[in-house]
Formats: sequence, C-alpha cells, structure tokens
Amino acid sequence: MELCTLAYDHPDSVKLITDLQQVYVTRYGDGDVTPVAPEQFAAPLGHFLVGYLDDEPVACGGWRAHDEEQDSLRPGDAELKRMYVVESLRGRGLSRLVLAALEDAARAVGRGRMVLETGARQPEAIGLYTRSGYTRIDNFGVYRDHPESLCFAKEL
Repeated sequence: MELCTLAYDHPDSVKLITDLQQVYVTRYGDGDVTPVAPEQFAAPLGHFLVGYLDDEPVACGGWRAHDEEQDSLRPGDAELKRMYVVESLRGRGLSRLVLAALEDAARAVGRGRMVLETGARQPEAIGLYTRSGYTRIDNFGVYRDHPESLCFAKEL
C-alpha cells in the first residue's frame, strides 16, 4: 500500500470518510458527532493520510493537535481521527501501517502522546489499539459522558 499525505477535504479523503460515517450509522444509528474542520489536519498541527492499492483509495486516517488541557487531554497530544480501511481489505494489516505512519508523523513534529476515541461496538478497532500499545484513559471532549465511547492513549 502506498501512503500519501492529502488534505482532509481531498476527494479521495472525503470518499473514505463518507464510507466510514456509513459504518457508524450501521453500528450506532448515526455518524460521528465530533466537530472537525479540514484545516485541523494540515501541517504542522495535523496530518491526514490516504492509502492506495492499485491507484484506488482503500485506507485513511489522520491526527489533529491538542494544546490545551481538557478532561484527560494534555498539551502536546495528537488526537487520532477517521481511521478506516475498506471492508474488503480488512484483516491484512493495512490499519497497522496507517496507524504507525500517523504515530511517526506526530512524533516527528514533537507530539508526545496519541489519544483517540472509539466505540464499544468496534471490537476490531479496540483490538488494533490495545495490540499497538494503547491503554484506556478517561473519556474526553464530546465523548466525556457518552456511554458507548472508549478513549485510549499511547505515549509517543
């Protein structure tokens, strides 16, 4: 898989994010309610990747900076968002490649910790993160009181 840094609002990014939102609708009844803006995923305070196989976009993910203490967030955190691999290619290690590249990109610009939220109805995501060294933290932001949200962090 070839990983390319793209804008969050690039057409290939948008296609994958739209597909991911549909997964949330299927599993939870609605999409992710987190407010995001494309500029949050632009360097140096963010990063967004799209993975390609045979010139087709098949995976994505990004991070955005957090520099204020809030709930369990700390200044210098990078929040992982929009991790997704198309269903037909899951189980091949592509998500691990995207995750590792995003961690490397955050580390390269001085981010100290990666944080994320995932849902209780996403056991494959929970497994990916725990196998990759993430541990549970208190829920943060819009997920603070959401009963199906699980937040994780990993020191970079």
